[in-house]
Amino acid sequence: MSEKYKFHNPDGVYFITSTISEWADLFTKVVYCEIIRDSLIYCQKNKGLVIHAWCLMSNHLHLIISRNGNSLLHEIMRDFKRHTSIKFVNTIQNDNESRKKWLLEIFKTSASKVKRVGNYKVWQDGNHPIELDTNNLIEQKLNYIHENPVKSGYVWEAEHYVNSSATDYAGGKGLLEIDFLD
Repeated sequence: MSEKYKFHNPDGVYFITSTISEWADLFTKVVYCEIIRDSLIYCQKNKGLVIHAWCLMSNHLHLIISRNGNSLLHEIMRDFKRHTSIKFVNTIQNDNESRKKWLLEIFKTSASKVKRVGNYKVWQDGNHPIELDTNNLIEQKLNYIHENPVKSGYVWEAEHYVNSSATDYAGGKGLLEIDFLD
């Protein structure tokens, strides 16, 4: 992996993207979105994750994050992805999931390509962290995150997309606690 995309500054603010293996559209069902939200809330309360902005699309998650505490961002994200992977696979296997065979096959095939992974690999490797060290970069990534659902045709206005912090930035109250960027 390139040295360019690492969490170099432990006290920095980062834009990251986490993507489902093979870009599978996992987050088209509420149950998987709730797993993401619940896990992010847990990381906020127990691991020092600070969320400045977020947007959950059908197959990937964008975050602008920093930390408050001793845990490093790469450790928080590693634990988040490990935990959500287990929850996703358990839910797929035990709930009435119409795409069960297809999703598990994607995750099994992805796992078979990597020696260090067990039966299923839900997330692609890496988070592609980009440190947001200028106001211009912060504004660019914040707009990108919030406009993603609009450009994808899910909503006409960013603040109407429920799985995003755009509502918070428009003056409303979204689903996660947000530490606004100055």
